[in-house]
Amino acid sequence: MSSPSTPPGPADPAPSGAEAAPAPPGPAVPLRDLLGREDLGLRLIAGPPGTGIHWVHASEMADPYPYLLGGELLLTAGVQLTDPERYVARVVAAGAAALGFGVAPVHDTVPDGLVAACARHGLPLLEVPPGTPFAAVGRAVWRLMEQARHHELRRVTQAQQALASAAARPDPVPAVLRALASRLGGRAALHAPDGTEYAAAGKAVAPAVSVALARLAGVLRTGARPSSATDTAGGMHLAAYALGGERRLSLGVAAARREPGDHTVAGVAVVLLSLLTAPHQGAEEAARSSALVRLLLGAAPAEVAPLLGDAPWTVVHARGDGPPPALGTPLVDAREGMVRALLPAGREPAAPPRGWTFGVSAPAEPDGLGAADRQAARALRRARAAHTPLARHREAGLAALVDPEEAAAHARALLGPLTEPLTETLRTWLSLHGNWDRTAAALGVHRNTVRQRIARCAALLEADLDDAEVRMELWFALRLR
Repeated sequence: MSSPSTPPGPADPAPSGAEAAPAPPGPAVPLRDLLGREDLGLRLIAGPPGTGIHWVHASEMADPYPYLLGGELLLTAGVQLTDPERYVARVVAAGAAALGFGVAPVHDTVPDGLVAACARHGLPLLEVPPGTPFAAVGRAVWRLMEQARHHELRRVTQAQQALASAAARPDPVPAVLRALASRLGGRAALHAPDGTEYAAAGKAVAPAVSVALARLAGVLRTGARPSSATDTAGGMHLAAYALGGERRLSLGVAAARREPGDHTVAGVAVVLLSLLTAPHQGAEEAARSSALVRLLLGAAPAEVAPLLGDAPWTVVHARGDGPPPALGTPLVDAREGMVRALLPAGREPAAPPRGWTFGVSAPAEPDGLGAADRQAARALRRARAAHTPLARHREAGLAALVDPEEAAAHARALLGPLTEPLTETLRTWLSLHGNWDRTAAALGVHRNTVRQRIARCAALLEADLDDAEVRMELWFALRLR
């Protein structure tokens, strides 16, 4: 059972910081697979069966909203079920995938009002028979999830091996496209900078889908040149990826289904195709690549600046798991779990692939690349600390407009009533946008402890912490303290 808390009223908005978190990476457990377990005896009595479950949570709270993360199968015996309509509405708002109702000892049957509410809101409702403990349902979900993870890992590994074998054939580019299209069950195409198909393989698609895929590939040639883009058309899932190199080719994929590991498989194909389609380096390009390597290995920027030309450059630091992301540049230093790269200014990555975090410097001239490298490193640390996929170097901003001594004195006076544990809790809570669960995890304490400390901070500071201006002033004070 969840820890007690005062539930919000029927018209209350979502509690601050209690927004549903994104589902974890990896394949979800199809609800159909759980219903197929004869030993559990579960029965679907309302809602669609096609959803996926990421975890299981049992709660007898009258309003479990604050304790749900989204994507879970919520199990309850209805101990405090008094208003089925409001209960289901709150569960749906929290992002729960399905509701399991245990028959006995509180209710002999699933209440009709609950069945009707789940049907209206499209929430799958499962009847859990008296002989099935909630723990058995949770154990079954974890076992099915483990099986799904092993299956997905095996599928991705086999796809990587097939792509590597295709790249070693006499006609490597068409072979890689055929292997990719086969593994994703769709069509793979290389697009030239003007949008025309450079090469293609796999299943034929409708003309409208081909046009949409070419248009999606065009997105990669605009603005900040993102590394990937997705869309849907004609019932097909579309994805486009920018290839590295001066030819500015892009890979487009169209498939009827989108599996969790497809992005990783496509990322391997992007790396291979970038290498296979790259033109042979001339003496000048070889010197430029050599200059980057020497810079990353500790050479003085003044030594390598003449070889890089006069154009501004951007430094990108990346950390993550899996194949290195395609950044659209051959100037890459990739090591296990860490990538550093130089990109021409204006071609910074827009969004990292899943599992990767980027830190991006400000544009710099060749003689300023050392400082830009440090900027990218700091931006990456900030992104990882804030659990955001990408952070860019930022100047001092508003803080630079305030006298440091006066600002520090103001911060000491404002935060004076707080002890160090309260100060650290407030700093962490504000940095995580008021999210109770993430703050509790970061501090290693219970979420109720976080709530008590924040309430104590509000009382000592005599401040309304729900006020955006108050939060902003406190955040600046914490930074300048």
